Amino acid sequence: MAIPDYQTLMLPVLRIAAKGETRVPEVAEKMADELGLAPDEREEMLPSGRQRVLHNRIHWAKFYMTKAGLIDSPARGRFVASEAGRELLASNPTRLDTRMLMDYPGFREFYESSHSKGSSNDRVSDREPAIVVDETETPEEQIEAAYRSLNAALRADLLDRIRENSPAFFEKLIVDLLVAMGYGGSHKNAAEQLGRSGDGGVDGVINEDRLGLDRIYVQAKRYAEENTICRPAVQGFVGSLVGFGATKGVFVTASTFSSGAVSYAKNLPQRVILIDGNRLADLMIEHGVGTRPHRTIQVQRLDEDFFSEDG
Repeated sequence: MAIPDYQTLMLPVLRIAAKGETRVPEVAEKMADELGLAPDEREEMLPSGRQRVLHNRIHWAKFYMTKAGLIDSPARGRFVASEAGRELLASNPTRLDTRMLMDYPGFREFYESSHSKGSSNDRVSDREPAIVVDETETPEEQIEAAYRSLNAALRADLLDRIRENSPAFFEKLIVDLLVAMGYGGSHKNAAEQLGRSGDGGVDGVINEDRLGLDRIYVQAKRYAEENTICRPAVQGFVGSLVGFGATKGVFVTASTFSSGAVSYAKNLPQRVILIDGNRLADLMIEHGVGTRPHRTIQVQRLDEDFFSEDG
């Protein structure tokens, strides 16, 4: 089954915490067993790859209940149900979520202050929160979802602009990208290498490293979105590699490859990498080619070591 959202996890987490002091990893293991999560679901990571999804959602469920006074933290990294939390459980609730937590003054004060768009002096103490309290995603998940949405829009914009420009511009773009990724030595040398072939099914060759110990042959096709590159085109490129005695090639397009072309490239003695439009745009974003930073948001975390008085 899918991992429940953090609000759905609140009540189960509180029940476990009512049995004694515990930690997020311990609760995660118990919850995974109770929910019957598959091994891959237990290990599922946030898109950033920095934390397991289940751990993240349990953390936020615990954090919000702490703000409501339902959970106490007697020691670093450990938590337990408070007297208020035990009283709530005694009433046999069927669900616990942020909307119910708004009945607790501590959580309401925290929520209104953290969601206010103005300063604390501008707030009216009895006004309703600016944001609805029925979100199902944790703050990290909301940030990463917004990041993915922005990148998806940027990817589409990049591909539109690429297709509006000439094939010569596309080849220059490939040079810029390969150099940004660490290939080709200097930009001047890379441009010379990529621009000199143009025959035999190969648009150019670029050094794999600065010393030129190995070389990569490149085919660049700036096709319209609807023009899928099929297996024969990739076969022609591979034939050219054989003719040059090459073992490595990169076929780049602004469109897509057919499933037959992809399957063919996977089973070759030569190492041939196919880069379609979406992957090309992702690499451009990753290496800052054709893009530039617009806004940087740094998310700080508590430094537990700073507050440790041990030793």
